[in-house]
Order: sequence, then C-alpha cells, then structure tokens
Amino acid sequence: MSPPIAVVPLAPEHREAWERLYTGYAAFYQVEQSAAMRARVWGWLHDPAHEVEGLVALASGAGPVGIAHFRSFARPLAASIGGFLDDLFVAPEARGSGAAQALIEAVAARGRERGWTAIRWITAEDNYRGRSVYDRVAQKTKWLTYEIKLV
Repeated sequence: MSPPIAVVPLAPEHREAWERLYTGYAAFYQVEQSAAMRARVWGWLHDPAHEVEGLVALASGAGPVGIAHFRSFARPLAASIGGFLDDLFVAPEARGSGAAQALIEAVAARGRERGWTAIRWITAEDNYRGRSVYDRVAQKTKWLTYEIKLV
C-alpha cells in the first residue's frame, strides 16, 4: 500500500526536490530547460504578485514526489474565472500512489474557495498514464489546442 499523500504549498525548503521534479517534467515532454529558466519559474512561484502558484505532493517517509503549477484565468464567454493547471508531474517511482489525483484535488479545492467555475489543463495525446487519471477526475472536452510561436 502506498504511503499517504499530503499536498502543501511550495516552500523554500522544497527547492531541491522541486528542481528534480521540474527537470523530470521537462524531460518527460522533451523540452530543453536551463537552470536560468527554472530559477525564473521558482521566482514566479514565490512572488505573491505573480499569477502562478505551486503545490507539492509529499509522500510519508519519501518527501516530495509531485508538483503542480496553476493560475486563474478569465473565461469571457462564461463571464467567469477559471483555473488553469499549467504543470503536473509525479516522479516515476511515485506513479500510482495517488499523488496526481491529490494534486488535482488540491487545485480544485483552491478553485472552489476562490469561486472558479472550472479547472482546465492540456496534456500530450500520448500521455496515456496521465490521461488514465484525468479520465477519472475530469471530463475530456471537445476543444483542440493551437499555438503560434512568437520567439
């Protein structure tokens, strides 16, 4: 049986584990990421004026095993505010522990407290393991994602 999972806001003492997990997240999606990029994101996560917030999943006896970064966003068509889950990653050795679901539920709880009307995120089509969790906790939408690279 997996150890219980606690989800808490990212704090300075989580920096080393966050670096390891965020590096793993970038590698999973085959995104090159520098130490400077991670430092910038870490700064955002600890700047009360910045929109991005972070959570960490802690496994009893194992420490940090997962991270989530999220923020609010305007939903003009619905005339409401929603939450966007930008990044969600669980260390390979902790997958199946309930950490991903615990992180999603923690973001949703914050959203409910703030009056958000929905939590939205995207994932790779071939992220089958992650999608098995998402299919349990959320409804897949009909929307496709498009992007214009500007730099």
